[in-house]
Amino acid sequence: MSEWFTQAGHGVRFEWGPVGAGLLAGEAACLVVVDVLSFTTSVSVAVEAGTRVFPYRWRDETAEAFAGKVDARPAVGRSRATEASPWSLSPAALRRAPFTPRLVLPSPNGSTIAAAAGDGPVIAGSLRNAGAVGRRLVECGWGTPERPVLVVASGERWPDGSLRPALEDLLGAGAVISALRRAGGGGLSPEAALAATAFAHTSDLTATVANCASGRELRASGYDITLATDLDATTTVPVLIDGAFVTPEPCPRTASSGPGSRP
Repeated sequence: MSEWFTQAGHGVRFEWGPVGAGLLAGEAACLVVVDVLSFTTSVSVAVEAGTRVFPYRWRDETAEAFAGKVDARPAVGRSRATEASPWSLSPAALRRAPFTPRLVLPSPNGSTIAAAAGDGPVIAGSLRNAGAVGRRLVECGWGTPERPVLVVASGERWPDGSLRPALEDLLGAGAVISALRRAGGGGLSPEAALAATAFAHTSDLTATVANCASGRELRASGYDITLATDLDATTTVPVLIDGAFVTPEPCPRTASSGPGSRP
């Protein structure tokens, strides 16, 4: 692929959705997926509680079968949560639900983006853990032209299945990129710099997200979004290892480690 597609030469790159991730992830040493109002915030809440989270691409009956294979509880759609099956893609619902050591979290966008990295490291980033994610990226030596970071905003879907860029994910990605820069990383592509600028110029995250299209959709359905906009509420950095998001061991900076190195 042409270098102008991949943002080559920049240490920190930014793109949208599963297609963007699939095209650019092969050039990155680490992929950060951001899905603020559902997937990655839910992952952060669950992993913070000690749960091992298995992402799964399809939100259908096969998710339950997959959960059986990995000996985990299956999460259900927000509107399908019950007392018997309280785990869902709602971060607030996950916080209220009983502890489970293993959870399958279906997410067509988030899980597909995570899978785009192949065997390379994947981090679940959100507004809740943006500062911690930025620091870890720098500690691991990622975010240089030689070991670039790709930050992917998941976005949502229009009725025809095409990507709908989502403001909350732009802000979440910008928060991660800004934190990486504060921690000493640099070399932002213009796309990454613009995401960071959007975050820097948003004075009230909760109000902005609450009143954007995705926030209005969820609030109309009765869901509380404040947990997802609680900036730097946790230092948990979920990393995808052996098929599940977990809290990893400390990642010493190793300049010799190349793309695909485990954190």
